[in-house]
This record gives sequence, C-alpha cells and structure tokens, in this order.
Amino acid sequence: MAKTYKELEIYKESFDLFLKTHRFTLKLPKHELYELGSQLRRSSDSINSNIVEGYGRNQYLKDFIKFLTFAYSSNNETLNHLKKLENLYPEFNIELTDLIKEYDKLGGKIYKFIEYVQSNWKT
Repeated sequence: MAKTYKELEIYKESFDLFLKTHRFTLKLPKHELYELGSQLRRSSDSINSNIVEGYGRNQYLKDFIKFLTFAYSSNNETLNHLKKLENLYPEFNIELTDLIKEYDKLGGKIYKFIEYVQSNWKT
C-alpha cells in the first residue's frame, strides 16, 4: 500500500498530463482559451485533484472509491473535450492525438485501480 498519494502511478501520470494539457490549451485561439480551453483545464485538473482527495479519505472505502470514480469521470470528460478540439482545430491534431492516447491509457489505469481498491483495499 502506498504511504502517500504521491506514490500512486495514477497520481503521477495525471499530474504530468495536467501540466501538458494546461500548456497545450494556451496555444488555442484567444476566444477558445475561455471556452473549451477552460473546460479542458478544469476537467484535467479534476482528475488529479480527485485522486488526491480520494486518497486522503482512504480509511473510508466508499469515499475513496467515490472520488476515484469522479477522477475516472473527469478523465472521460477530458477525452470528450479533446475530441471536440480535434475536430474543430485540425492544425493541432498531432498534439491532440497524443493527449487522447495518454488519457485513454490513464482512464484504463484509473479503472483498474478502482477494481483493485474494491477487491483488495484494507482500511
């Protein structure tokens, strides 16, 4: 068992992806910075923040799972925003395709971690 959320692979990956995503959104057209760009930054941040908050409640299995589920849902929301941007701004397709692949992998890892916690977590 990890002693801190900082040891969780899903935390590390979600933090790095948040930074990468935030930097990417600053390249969007000015009007999009406050529309889809802002939504993308918030959903990406939510993945990481829910992992941290959930881990802080890991003594309460249902709360821990609830926040991990929020992280998984925010990951899906982030993927949806990325797909919209991919269609609206084909000039960013290389970066967006890479982000989509990384968030797809992260979503799978979060899902597997939820399953692990449900089956094996000792409080």
